[in-house]
Amino acid sequence: MNKSDLVEVLAIEQACFPHGWSHNHFLTELSAANSCCMVLETAGKVAGYFCVSFVLDEAELLNIAVAPDHQGKGLGRDLLQKACDLTVEHGAVKIMLEVRASGKAAIGLYKSFGFKQSGLRKNYYENNIDAVLMDKIF
Repeated sequence: MNKSDLVEVLAIEQACFPHGWSHNHFLTELSAANSCCMVLETAGKVAGYFCVSFVLDEAELLNIAVAPDHQGKGLGRDLLQKACDLTVEHGAVKIMLEVRASGKAAIGLYKSFGFKQSGLRKNYYENNIDAVLMDKIF
């Protein structure tokens, strides 16, 4: 991901998350030495993206999304696989994330990759939606 991708990335972010990241939030992650943000393009357009942050031997999947018109095609699986691969390449032994408890499809995807629930943050998201904390050990 680079700055020129942000118009498309922000359009996906806004379509997927009611209170998603801002332009400045993405800029911060793009400039952070310990973060990696990547896009997945289809026919020259951004179809999805993720941002992962590394601290010592751990990684955190900060954000991942697929454009609504590209969902259900396996692109989320491709993005998550790349994030896991990057985690291992960076020498991390664990990757963590948080997901809305209402995000059943996302939770199912994470479980299919071996992520396990490690905690719960009550009423973390808007409308009192809980955050499910998950992690995967490599």
